Amino acid sequence: MTVAQKEASRLAARRRPARRWGRFFNKTVPESLGPRLILIVMCALFLLPFWSMATAAFKTTQELSTFPPTFFPLGLEWSNFSTAVNYIPFGTFFINSVILTTGIALGAAISNPLIAYGFSRINWPGRDVLFGIVMATIFIPFPVLIVALFDIFAKLGWINTFLPMIVPAFFGNPFFIFLMRQFFRGLPGEISEAARIDGANEFQTFLYVILPLARPAVAVVVIFAAVAAWGEFLAPLLYLQDEAKYPLSIGLQFYRQEHAVSYNLLMAASTLIVLPVVALFIAFQRFFIEGVTVGSVKG
Repeated sequence: MTVAQKEASRLAARRRPARRWGRFFNKTVPESLGPRLILIVMCALFLLPFWSMATAAFKTTQELSTFPPTFFPLGLEWSNFSTAVNYIPFGTFFINSVILTTGIALGAAISNPLIAYGFSRINWPGRDVLFGIVMATIFIPFPVLIVALFDIFAKLGWINTFLPMIVPAFFGNPFFIFLMRQFFRGLPGEISEAARIDGANEFQTFLYVILPLARPAVAVVVIFAAVAAWGEFLAPLLYLQDEAKYPLSIGLQFYRQEHAVSYNLLMAASTLIVLPVVALFIAFQRFFIEGVTVGSVKG
C-alpha cells in the first residue's frame, strides 16, 4: 500500500464517526424542529397579553400597583369576578351582545353563501365585473360612510335600535363573499349538472346539493361574523343612545372611574367576555380549519 493510499484510508476513518453522528442526528431530530420551535415562541408571544389579562383578573388592587409586576398572582382573588358582574348591569349588556351577535351571524350565514353562489356557479353577463366592484368596496374605510349611514338610518327611524347593526349583515360582506366564492369554485361542476338533470332548479341545487357541501366554509363565515360582532365597539356607540341597549364592548367603559380605572375588575370582566369566543372556536375548530385550508386550496 502506497503512502497516498494509507493517508486516504486514515482520512476516511476520521470521517466515519462524523457521518455516523450525522445519520443519528437526522434520524432522531426531525427537520421540522426549527419551524416548530419558532411557532411555539410566536404562540407564546401571542398568548402573553391574554395571560396578562387573566392574571390581572385575580390580583388585588395593591398587587397591581407593585413594581416590578408579578408574573403570577400572589393570591387568587375570585371576588373580582362577582364584583365585576355586579359593578355594572353585566347581564343586560350580555343579553344585548348575544342578540347582536346572533342576528349578525344569522345574516352572514344566510346572505353570503347565496351571493357567492351567484358569483361562482351561475354564468351571467357582467358577473366578473360586478364581483370586482364588490371586492373594491373592501378598500372603503368605515369612517367615510359614517355620516351617510347615520343619515339613512335616522330617516328610517332605526337609531337607538339594533337594526343598523343587524340588517346590513343580511346584504353580504365582501370578504365573506370572496371566501365562499373560492370554496364554491372548488366544487366539481358535475354536481350541479347532475342536480339539474334530476329536475332541480337553481335554488334547489344551491339549497340541497351545494350548501350541505359548504358547511365548513359557512361555519368559518359564522365564526368570523360572530367574533367581529361580539367585539364591535364603534357601530353600537354611534347608533345606540340608551344605556340599557349597550353591548358588553361598550359596557366595559363603565369600569372607568372619575380619575382612575379599576383594572382588576376591568380585566375580570374582559376575561368573562373572551371566554365565549374561545368556547366558540374550540367547539367549531374542525370546521374552521377545514373551511379555511380546504377552501383556499380548492379556490
